[in-house]
Amino acid sequence: MRDQLEEEEGDQQHHQQQHSSIQHTSSNPIAKLAFFSTFLVVTLLVIIYPPFDYSNDPRKIFESAPSLWYLNSTTSAHDEGKEANSSENCDLFTGDWVPDPDEPYYTNETCHKMYAFQNCLKNGRPDSGYLKWRWKPDGCELPKFDPDRFLELVRGKSMAFVGDSLARNHMQSLGCLLSKVAAHPEDVKAEEREEWVFKDYNFNISAYWSAFLTKTEKSEKGPGNIYLDEFNEYWTAKIENYDYMIISAGPWFFHTTMYYEKRRLFGCNNCKEENVPDIGFYSAYQKALRTSLRAMRELAKPGATFFVRSVSPIHFDGGPWDNGGHCNRTEPLKRKETSLDPYSAILRGIQMEEVEIAQKEGSKKGLSFRLIDVTSSMRLRPDGHPDVYCRGPNEKVAHDCLHWCLPGPIDVWNEFLLQLLIRDQDRRNSNDTV
Repeated sequence: MRDQLEEEEGDQQHHQQQHSSIQHTSSNPIAKLAFFSTFLVVTLLVIIYPPFDYSNDPRKIFESAPSLWYLNSTTSAHDEGKEANSSENCDLFTGDWVPDPDEPYYTNETCHKMYAFQNCLKNGRPDSGYLKWRWKPDGCELPKFDPDRFLELVRGKSMAFVGDSLARNHMQSLGCLLSKVAAHPEDVKAEEREEWVFKDYNFNISAYWSAFLTKTEKSEKGPGNIYLDEFNEYWTAKIENYDYMIISAGPWFFHTTMYYEKRRLFGCNNCKEENVPDIGFYSAYQKALRTSLRAMRELAKPGATFFVRSVSPIHFDGGPWDNGGHCNRTEPLKRKETSLDPYSAILRGIQMEEVEIAQKEGSKKGLSFRLIDVTSSMRLRPDGHPDVYCRGPNEKVAHDCLHWCLPGPIDVWNEFLLQLLIRDQDRRNSNDTV
């Protein structure tokens, strides 16, 4: 595992992100500046987080994706657009954050699956008010996470998280939420993955690093190669072993990369190569996601359930990352206080479209494909990032406005996941009785 992950992450150190080729419809000059600075952010964080040694510093397994976006919190109200479709009455994903006097589900004292760079309070964060909020969907309530209910639902089954550092952040949150009833799962250090085994429930959770989802190759001459129509067998070869998979990707697509289909180079992102069209990354992302969902349909065990976690917005307040940008707010925003950035809006639209296609095709084989639509809820939580508290109080670090503190707003991702698992089970039980 170490060699493969070091190769993937080391590949990015050769990418020179001089300026953005991102195409979007916004005419906001601040947004354009944010896109321009994205590639500088990539370079900065690759330097800050160099190739890692898996055995000595497991915190860095997924630590590489760039902090990205400048939060414009004075714009007009966001057009919510098309929300996640659901056959149930409650739309979980549209709402607001409301005050919650309850204590967080866990702390760094009760959870042993928390990496240091997300342990914000231990790293010196002075405020704890960001922990005193819960997500309130419009017109209904989102139940609290019930670890006993979750573990009973997944008893005798297996789950995998596939993606980049945010996928690992998501998995850590789940491990911490389960710690109330299963504090010490067995760690399995496999060559190709990290795995936790909950023996009392015959349940296991695994993490697979795949920042681009599809097959990638290192290039000695410069940008890496992404084969958008080819499976990344590092994780797709294991699909049949899992009852549930949660995939996600996004920030790494900002890297300078060469795109291939049918083994033919057809475009790139920010490569500045003669005779190679620079097509940005949106269409490449859609192709990669479509290929990954096709792999799931073709290789899944009967009855498997798959989730795509939607894009998690990145916040920089006060300016771009290299000119005063930070994420040191202490409270959530209201919907009218911010708009969704073009990057997140476009990727979320792609994810919704591809999940809908996958569900239509997968249902013919008894498979389920669902979207964990975290975008609307997380765009309101610039207060939930580590910022400078991703390391100890005396260490000089960049502002981390990409990942999420544990405990923190990211725990709602698993509140969503539990409710989607319950709904999926109810649908299957209903179909069995028809």
